[in-house]
Amino acid sequence: MRKPAKPARENISPSDLTFGLSTCKRCLWIKYWHKVVMPGSFPLVGTLSSLQERNFSGAHTRDIDPSLRPGRVNRLAEWVKSTPLVINGESTRWRILGKYDLVAENEDGTIALIDCKVSDSSRDSGAFYSPQLEAYAYALEKPAAGKAASVASIGLLIWKPRNVIRDASAYGFGVEQSYVPVSRNPQNFLDVIADFISVLEGPVPESGAECATCNYLIERLRLED
Repeated sequence: MRKPAKPARENISPSDLTFGLSTCKRCLWIKYWHKVVMPGSFPLVGTLSSLQERNFSGAHTRDIDPSLRPGRVNRLAEWVKSTPLVINGESTRWRILGKYDLVAENEDGTIALIDCKVSDSSRDSGAFYSPQLEAYAYALEKPAAGKAASVASIGLLIWKPRNVIRDASAYGFGVEQSYVPVSRNPQNFLDVIADFISVLEGPVPESGAECATCNYLIERLRLED
C-alpha cells in the first residue's frame, strides 16, 4: 500500500488511543494516512450523549460524586487542540484534537474533566479509558491557543440502562449512575502516545487478528477470486 508524502490528518483523536490501538493498527494507519474509515451508524449515541451532558450543566461536583473537589460544571462538549506532541524531547507533527464531555471549574481554580458514558460494557474501567482522558487533559494543559488549565481530576460518569419507566403520557429508561475516578497517569499517556505515533510513522501494519473490518474485506476478496 502506498504511503503518501504526508498524512491526511495530523490531529489525533483521543478515542483512538483506546478503541483504535486495541482493535486494529492497520485500520488506524489507513485512517490517518488516507482518511479512509469503515462506515458506521450509531444513531442514538449523539442523542444520548447530549441528553447526559445537558442534564449535568451547572451541576455541583459533589452531587456527581463526593470524592470530587467542590466546583460546578460550566463547560459542555467543547473542542480542544493541543500544541504539537513532544516525545522523548522531540516535537512531532502530531497534536491532540477532540471534544470532551464535561468540565467543572473547581473552587480552588483547578478543573475536573468528566467523560460521560451510556453503556453496560465490561470495558467501562479507568484503566481502559485512562489514555483517552489523559489526552483531553494534555490538550487542556497544553492548548494550541488560549489559557492553560490545571486538571485536578479525571473520571467516568456512567449511565447503565436498567429498566423502563412509564407514566400516563410517556415512556423512559431508568439508569444506574456511577462515577469512576481515574488516577492521573501522564507518563502512561506519553508511553501510549509514543507507541501510537510509532505505528503511524512506520509502514502499514498487518491486520488485527480480531478486526471485523479487515476480516470482512479479506473474506470478501477471497469469495470474489
